[in-house]
Amino acid sequence: MKVLTETWRSASIGRKKAVTVVLPPGYSATGRPFPVLYLLHGFGGDRTTWLRCGRLPGLVDSGRLILVFPESGRSWFINDARGRRYEDHLVGEVVPEIDARFNTVASRDGRGVGGFSMGGAAALFQALRHGGVFSVVCSSAGAFEAPLREGDPYERFRSDRNLAMPTVRDHERVWGPPGSEVRRRYDPYALIRNRDAGRPLAVRLDVGLDDYDRMIAMNRRTRDALSAAAVPHEYEERPGGHDWEFVDAGLPRLFAFAHDHLLSA
Repeated sequence: MKVLTETWRSASIGRKKAVTVVLPPGYSATGRPFPVLYLLHGFGGDRTTWLRCGRLPGLVDSGRLILVFPESGRSWFINDARGRRYEDHLVGEVVPEIDARFNTVASRDGRGVGGFSMGGAAALFQALRHGGVFSVVCSSAGAFEAPLREGDPYERFRSDRNLAMPTVRDHERVWGPPGSEVRRRYDPYALIRNRDAGRPLAVRLDVGLDDYDRMIAMNRRTRDALSAAAVPHEYEERPGGHDWEFVDAGLPRLFAFAHDHLLSA
């Protein structure tokens, strides 16, 4: 696989930003265009995090997807309470720049978005908010109820040095206090209820059986909300915790889902 770094000055963020792009072996700048899967990192990650997945190279080499890895630091890929505009950056800048620089299927039918934890939630939020941009969502252990969180539900796990969950201060810097306008804007259940039903969306969710109880419960509630709203989806609970080993183990199914829905468009 070929790994590139694409950089430009972001008007939304106010400084130079970069994305990582992975091209499959058969990529050509001419001829049949290639679908694109945007993959969003988790809290504390960056645009290189997904590249640490051991199964990724083999799946790229056997597939036809262009992969794009943006980054938002710890800002959840949203327009947040501090005024940081990572949603505008992703949807209004990254997507058009990729379409301009590469031979892509430059329509919603050729674009998917996925992610892990923070990124998994953001993937669903952005696909629901921008039905004209994305047609496929692949979320691994999505933290969908971040806009609804109050206090620190992970306090008892703070002694775990590997814990990558925001503190109350970190969380409210992005989301604002409970009841804020930002929280209302990204309420997952309101987004599902109020989606544009005229634009079909294919969704895949999975979560680890050894994940935090809260994470499992919110993935089940999101599954149920999708069912109630008649949004086509796949849902899987499988072995694993809230970590990149879980993500890596699920990559073959994630790629199969994305290929099935994007390459058949």
